[in-house]
Amino acid sequence: MHRFQELKVWQKAMDLAVDVYTSTENLPSTEKFGLLVQVRRCSVSICSNIAEGAGRNSVGEFIQFLGVANGCL
Repeated sequence: MHRFQELKVWQKAMDLAVDVYTSTENLPSTEKFGLLVQVRRCSVSICSNIAEGAGRNSVGEFIQFLGVANGCL
């Protein structure tokens, strides 16, 4: 459907993921398996869902994946 790399929403999501990784670099090691991992996985999941939705064959499916991405916020 779309080249996901050209979508502004995907670009913004990537910026968010980079910001999340940068912001969480100095969290205490006690958070390594808690908040740190959860927030980082969520930021990557947003990008992944946008990209997967962009590859679908219908606008409805794309919107569904955008909803999943939004649910991670």
